[in-house]
Amino acid sequence: MSESSNRLIIFDTTLRDGEQSPGASMTKDEKIRIAKQLERMKVDVIEAGFAAASGGDFESIKAIASVVRESTVCSLSRANERDIARAAEALAPAARKRIHTFIATSPLHMEVKLRMAPEQVLEQARSAVRYARQFTDDIEFSPEDGSRSDEDFLCRVLEGVIAEGATTINFPDTVGYAVPEIFGNTIKRLRERIPNSDKAIWSVHCHNDLGLAVANSLAGVMIGGARQVECTINGLGERAGNTALEEVVMALRTRAAYYNLSVAIDTTQILAASRLVSQITGFVVQPNKAVVGANAFAHASGIHQDGILKARETYEIMRAQDVGWAANKIVLGKLSGRNAFKQRLQELGIVLDSEAEINAAFVRFKELADRKSEIFDEDILALVSDEEHAHENEFYRYVSLAQHSETGETPCAKVVFSIDGQEHVCEGRGDGPVDATVNAIESAAASGAELVLFSINAISTGTQSQGEVTMRLSKLGRIVNGVGADPDIVVASAKAYLSALNKLHSKIERLNPQL
Repeated sequence: MSESSNRLIIFDTTLRDGEQSPGASMTKDEKIRIAKQLERMKVDVIEAGFAAASGGDFESIKAIASVVRESTVCSLSRANERDIARAAEALAPAARKRIHTFIATSPLHMEVKLRMAPEQVLEQARSAVRYARQFTDDIEFSPEDGSRSDEDFLCRVLEGVIAEGATTINFPDTVGYAVPEIFGNTIKRLRERIPNSDKAIWSVHCHNDLGLAVANSLAGVMIGGARQVECTINGLGERAGNTALEEVVMALRTRAAYYNLSVAIDTTQILAASRLVSQITGFVVQPNKAVVGANAFAHASGIHQDGILKARETYEIMRAQDVGWAANKIVLGKLSGRNAFKQRLQELGIVLDSEAEINAAFVRFKELADRKSEIFDEDILALVSDEEHAHENEFYRYVSLAQHSETGETPCAKVVFSIDGQEHVCEGRGDGPVDATVNAIESAAASGAELVLFSINAISTGTQSQGEVTMRLSKLGRIVNGVGADPDIVVASAKAYLSALNKLHSKIERLNPQL
């Protein structure tokens, strides 16, 4: 695909690079749910993980490759035969597959991290692409820390891997150091200097450390001639995150006359994807986040409100409906039947595997409807997630909770939960009801973990809203998020803490390469 082509490939790496956010690790089932939503959104390439990182990543990629039929499924691998073979094995069931291999090319990384001479790096890059071609014709190569690499050496490496059969060349700003004009012109210069540059699609992968990821990506496209953008839902990713998919896509759509580029994305699925990723990872979307934030289409100023009432275009450059916002967010109540509930699941893009799972989710819906009069889309997403967790073989499982808090008295809590199938009744006291609840759980769990984040988010509006609680725990270098939802925020806190303990209990280790 040449610079003259007006088709832009959207490469989503939420499941790989996005998962590198501390605490954002996902279960296999959660990754499958997100992958299915990305496919519904018509994402071109889904980077499902790094197969050699862990057994869990391998199984997740293999499962996604088995269910995703329309999007290309990709696995990352270092530039060595072991990683590439592992990626190929995981991708074997895919209808469309891509191997994405990388090696560092900056002097700093080669000397300090790889401890390899430039000529060794060049040969390893070429041999890796040559080996990967045995498994698929769709090969992507990335020079890690490309924006800090010597340009002459970079040209040699990229010319070499294209000659070996790399079909996509991805230029990453690994540490978010680039600025748009320099970044775009660097790619333009590389494409002009490398004789066979037209034999590959050029791609950009930008981090947001200076808040420039989207700007750098678009500069790479418009100035540099790149025709693939690597991004994540909600800009999820390590440190300050990655290029936000929703921002790139809606910039291209809203300023279509300027960019003159098309994407295959079904933009009406953007909000559903944003909510799903937020709910699964526990990373709350800030209200003023572009496109998907709660305030993205809200107008408080009287002048703005008057203008909107007269003509939407006065203060809105996008239609809320185009990204999936609905005018009527209240969908169901306690008198709603099973068919209405099932229909709403389909509209939200939630696919449950069996009638038994739908029935179980419906029972939880009716229980929730008895406790709050209005059920919102966000409530349904939360209860379905809880239902899926209930089917997992959890080491820690919530049963019930009672707590007492009174002015002038020390709050206390009694929590009933099971550990490996054995039920425990534990009591604790603390500075508040949540502290007392955590102390009660720890009296039996004795995890020794440090609580590094406690966050409460109202799932919908009003005092009847469910509280969605995120608990982030750290232990021996591992950081995990647990998420729990309930109209009672103390119960939600207990669920979130137990969820985090379950993730800590998992022995799967991860190896997260940075691109």
